[in-house]
Amino acid sequence: MKICFPVEKDEGINSTVYNHFGSAPAFIIVDSDTNSMVTINNCDQHHAHGACNPMKALDNQKIDALVVGGIGTGALVGLNRTGIRVYRSQAATIQENSAMFKNGTLTELTPDQCCGGHGSGGGCAH
Repeated sequence: MKICFPVEKDEGINSTVYNHFGSAPAFIIVDSDTNSMVTINNCDQHHAHGACNPMKALDNQKIDALVVGGIGTGALVGLNRTGIRVYRSQAATIQENSAMFKNGTLTELTPDQCCGGHGSGGGCAH
């Protein structure tokens, strides 16, 4: 299974999971079957809020799941539409969140838990 983690800086398995999908500088994709990792740059980092194209951001990489601190509704729906399940990060690093993912303790995000914007009263949970 390929699990994607948005990050600010590539520090391998010890990378800190970024708080927001669309503005993450990079993504680390961990293949849980082979324990291999691939880092890709966010190809859609500089978009207007609410206009994130998740597959463009991921450079059309094939992933099964995403673990992130927060995400907008449009990006969540777009990822879900392609079969990608999105989970809320519960710890700081990829290593910690990977273990929680394997144990089934991460919560899958729903549209009502998404970022409502970063302006006043936006209601972000990250």
